Amino acid sequence: MIERLLALLIAGTVLSACQSGIAGRSAVTDDPLTAPGFARGDDVVDPLIVGDRLLAAGEAELALDSYVRAAAGSGLTPEIKGAMAGANIKLGRLGQAERLLRDVVAVEPRNGEAWNNLGVALLEQGKHGEALRVFETAFALQPSPEILDNLRIAGAKIENGGYGSQKDGAFTLTRRINGVYDLNAPDGQFP
Repeated sequence: MIERLLALLIAGTVLSACQSGIAGRSAVTDDPLTAPGFARGDDVVDPLIVGDRLLAAGEAELALDSYVRAAAGSGLTPEIKGAMAGANIKLGRLGQAERLLRDVVAVEPRNGEAWNNLGVALLEQGKHGEALRVFETAFALQPSPEILDNLRIAGAKIENGGYGSQKDGAFTLTRRINGVYDLNAPDGQFP
């Protein structure tokens, strides 16, 4: 019993001596043992911008983490939900992207970009009829060549029926600068 108490006393003394060295150390840049921690203040870059840059660089998982940090700071706004959906589309998490995008279009029904991205998620899941309707809505709100191409691809998939060739998996997904996703068909497969 006394030996245990003595061992505890010695351990406490040693630990408190170590702690005073750590507590006296401040976070200065010339100390290699100190991690920089989180940036604070007015010069912090918006996590939403960081996420967009990471997504453009092909780092969808890191972008999603950045969007979560943005949501922690300002809540799950439709803009953040749309960005998270874009990262989920890149990661192949189409169900999650669909849920997020449905939330966005429920709050912002005139958001053509969100409608287009919802159409991409639906088309990739094989929901061709609903995807066509969603692309029509997106094109009515934001007539762009990318959305028109997606609309044509969805229409062609419906015309070709549910028993397409093995080339159906050869579609590629491209993110445009403005955040709109474009579905690219292989050459000669669709108009």
